[in-house]
Amino acid sequence: MKNFSVFLFILSLCVFNHVSSAGIRIANDLKFNKNLWMRCYSKDDVIGPKIIPMGQDYSFYFGINFFSTTRFMCTLKQGPNYKHYQSFTAFKVFSNSDTGGLWDWRAREDGVYLVKEHEFLVQNPVNLHKEYDWIN
Repeated sequence: MKNFSVFLFILSLCVFNHVSSAGIRIANDLKFNKNLWMRCYSKDDVIGPKIIPMGQDYSFYFGINFFSTTRFMCTLKQGPNYKHYQSFTAFKVFSNSDTGGLWDWRAREDGVYLVKEHEFLVQNPVNLHKEYDWIN
């Protein structure tokens, strides 16, 4: 019976982590065969730097911490000289009941766009819109 209880406890942790997982997708929608440089970080993790070729994307997923304070910051730079850039909050949760969802960022010639997937228990979902301009 003890083994069965341990199994159920571990299974519930796996299911809870899957349900409460969140993610960030960075897509390179730039033109003229430009690469996109990206680096993201949280209090505990650093992702990148990575080069994303034109027409491709990079996604990563993570769990929301117990206190619902998970936050990722990202910096994107346009190639080939990487002089146009933008640094921003790429992910944050809004409350203990927010599961985060997938924050889909798209780098385009005129700026950085966001669409936040409409998932179960995702607060403040948004349709695709321009969130930031590039900084020169």
